[in-house]
Amino acid sequence: MGHRREKIAEKIRHEASRVIQQEINDPRMRMVSIVRVDPSPDLRNAKLYFSVIGSDTDLRTVERGLEHARGFIQSVIGKRLGMKYTPKIQFVADESIKKSVEISKLIDEALNG
Repeated sequence: MGHRREKIAEKIRHEASRVIQQEINDPRMRMVSIVRVDPSPDLRNAKLYFSVIGSDTDLRTVERGLEHARGFIQSVIGKRLGMKYTPKIQFVADESIKKSVEISKLIDEALNG
């Protein structure tokens, strides 16, 4: 990813996180964090990877909440970044934290079991 795309990705991540945590009054969004953003090369689309602390049910609940708020989040990002085109955002569950915890458990079991 080029330097400009990296800067824009970080700005999108920061603004999306801020909107979700401070401006959306939806209890479904309490345990969600935006972990990374992958903008397309033309910056017209962006995948926002999110992480949820909790169960698979919590993940599905957060997914519904994010999808419900997607238009609002996208419009706020567009206004704050002042870009020619507002990237169309898509939320994607990031499974890396969950996988890390599972791997750590397996290692612990192998060492202690």
